[in-house]
Amino acid sequence: MFRIGELAKKFSINADTLRFYEKQGLLCPSSVAANGYRLYSEQEAKTLGFILRAKEVGFSLTEIKSLLSIEVDKANSECSDVKALVDDKLDQVTAKIQELQRFQRSLKRLSNACCGGHESAEDCTILQALESETLDIVPEHHHE
Repeated sequence: MFRIGELAKKFSINADTLRFYEKQGLLCPSSVAANGYRLYSEQEAKTLGFILRAKEVGFSLTEIKSLLSIEVDKANSECSDVKALVDDKLDQVTAKIQELQRFQRSLKRLSNACCGGHESAEDCTILQALESETLDIVPEHHHE
């Protein structure tokens, strides 16, 4: 059994993170000792490892909760359920990358339009483009 500080140290996180995961319903101690210490078994340590690895690949806590639901009920779940969650996340990541690439292209256009000199910013093409309703220098618009 691990006390909260021991488990946190094992995974290089702080005890507040474990408490937060507990409040979010992701991880519960096996028991609470008479002195109030939370005690975690090896199974909870494995669950914490699962949570942290899922976070590493970009899953939100809500998505991790869904994955954990499948994990604890593997016999009544299908691989397609897990794949669907991963594919949804992959679609989100792909969309985010495309959005960031649009930002990058727009920022490059803004940067390239500016001389970057030490003149007054009154004639700064970047500020003018951002003030313009049409963003003439930046033809791709970000759609919310």
